Amino acid sequence: MTATEERSTSAPALPPVQFGRWIWRQLTSMRTALLLLLLLALASIPGSFVPQAGVDAAAVLGFAEEYPTLTRVFDAFGLFDVYSSAWFSAIYLLLMVSLVGCIIPRTFVYARAVRARPPRAPRTFSRLPASATFTSDQPAEVLLGRAATALRRQRYRVDVDGGSDQGPVPHLGVVRAERGYLREAGNLVFHVSLVVALISIAIGSLWGYRGSAIVVEGEGFSNTLTQYDEFSAGAMFEPEDLPPFSMLVDPIDVSFRLDGPQAGAPQLFRARGQVTEAPGAEPRPFDITVNHPLQIDGASVFMVGQGYAPVFTVRDGRGEVVYSEAVPFLPEDPTYLSTGVVKIPDADPQLGFEGFFVPSPRLLDDGTIVSASPTAILPTVALFAYEGDLGLDNGTPQSVYQLDKEALTRIADDSGEEVRFDLQLGESYQLPGGQGSITFDGVRNFGRFSIAHAPLKGLTLAAAVAGLLGLISSLFLRPRRAWVRAARSQDGRTVVEVARLDRVSGADLAADVNDLVAAMRGDDAPASNSQEERR
Repeated sequence: MTATEERSTSAPALPPVQFGRWIWRQLTSMRTALLLLLLLALASIPGSFVPQAGVDAAAVLGFAEEYPTLTRVFDAFGLFDVYSSAWFSAIYLLLMVSLVGCIIPRTFVYARAVRARPPRAPRTFSRLPASATFTSDQPAEVLLGRAATALRRQRYRVDVDGGSDQGPVPHLGVVRAERGYLREAGNLVFHVSLVVALISIAIGSLWGYRGSAIVVEGEGFSNTLTQYDEFSAGAMFEPEDLPPFSMLVDPIDVSFRLDGPQAGAPQLFRARGQVTEAPGAEPRPFDITVNHPLQIDGASVFMVGQGYAPVFTVRDGRGEVVYSEAVPFLPEDPTYLSTGVVKIPDADPQLGFEGFFVPSPRLLDDGTIVSASPTAILPTVALFAYEGDLGLDNGTPQSVYQLDKEALTRIADDSGEEVRFDLQLGESYQLPGGQGSITFDGVRNFGRFSIAHAPLKGLTLAAAVAGLLGLISSLFLRPRRAWVRAARSQDGRTVVEVARLDRVSGADLAADVNDLVAAMRGDDAPASNSQEERR
C-alpha cells in the first residue's frame, strides 16, 4: 500500500463545530456525570485528613512546624484550603455543567414517558415472559371489562380498544395497561435535586461564613470580625452582612463521669446567658446544648468545645496590680491537661508566663505531672517565667495562645537556675529580683463557640430529601405492562389471551397472570366451560 493510499483511508479531521458538539456530547453523558461525581468525592478526601486553614488555622501552623517539606507540597496543591482551590472548583463546575446538560434533554424524554399511553398489544403473546390462554362461554365485553377493572384496582393506566377485523390479529377487543410511570419521574426528581443541592451549596459557600471564638463564662461576645479567633467566608461575603448580635455567657455548665468504665467521659456541656439581637434591643435568655444551637438572624451558634481558664493576678515590684484576668488554656488530651500563656505588657520589664493547667494532678514516678481526670478536683498550674519584649508593639500579629520568645529570656533565681513553679488555688509565687508576684486566684470554664451562616441550607436539605425519595422510587417501583386480547373461536366461544411484561427483572409474573385470569373468569365460572394453557 502506498503512502497516498494510507492517507486516503484515515478518517478526516472533524470541523471545529462538529468537534465542539462531540465534546459537548461527551461532557453531558451520564457516564461523564457519574465519573465527575466520583472524582468530586475523591477530591473531598484531603479536606477530611489535612487541616484546613478556614477551619483550624492553628492546626495548619502546627502541621507546618512538624512537616515543613510536606507543607510546601500541600500548599502548592492547595490542600490546606481544598474546597476553595482551583482544581476542586473546576471539578465542581464541570459536574454542574454535565448534570444540567444531561438533565435538560432527558426531562423532555421523561415528560413524554409520563404522559404516554399503554403501548399496543404485541402480535404473539407466547413470546412474552408470562402468558396464558383460556376459553369461556361468557361475552368478550364482560371478560374485558373484568380485566380492566382488576388492572385499575392495581393502579394500572388502562386503555380498552374495540374489536377489529383488520390487521394481522383480528380480535373482539384489547385491554392495554401499564404502571410504574413514577419510576421515570423519580429518576428525574433525583437528578434535578442533585443539581439544586449543588447550586445551593455553591451559593452557601459564596455568601456564607463560619468562625469560632473562645468565650470565658462571665464575659461577652459581639459579632464583629475582631472578636473571632478564626474566621472564613465566601468570596461574596461582606463584613456588613454579619448580624449585629451580642451575647453574655454565664454560666457554662460542664460535668464528667467520675467512675465506671466511662470515667472521664463528658456528661453535660451547656452554655446559658443573655443575647441581644441588635443594639438597643431587649436581651433575651438562651440555652445552648449539644445539637441545640442558638439560632439568631440566620446564624447558628454552636458550642463545639470547652476548657478551663485559670484566673491570675500579677503585681509589680511595688505591689501594684498590673494584670488580673482569666486566661483560657487549651486542652491537649481527653484529661484536659491544657497549655497556655499569660502576657503582661504593662509590667516593666514585660513579663510572660508559659505552662500547663492540670485539673486533677497525679505525679508519676519520674516526676512528671499528669491529669488523672478532666474534672477540676485539685486544679494546679505549672509555669515558666520570662522577661523582656513580648513583641506586641512591632505591628506583627501573634496568637494569644503562643509566646513569642525571640526577645524574651527565662527568669532565673539568685543561683542562676531558671525558675519553674507550681501553684494551686490561692497560692502565689514571688518572682526573683523583686519583679513582683503572680497569684492563682481561681478557675472559670470557657466555651469554644462556632458561629456559622449557610444561606439556602433549608433548600439543600429539601433537595437531599427529594433526591432520596426520587432515588427510592426509581429503584423500587417496577414498570409493568399487561395485555388482554379476546377473539372468537371456530365453535363460537371466546378465546382470551393474557400476557404480562416486567421491564425490571425479578418479578413473579406467572402469579400475576394467574391472578388476572382468575379475576376474569370469576369465582363461579365452571371448569367445564374453560380450557386453559399457560407458559
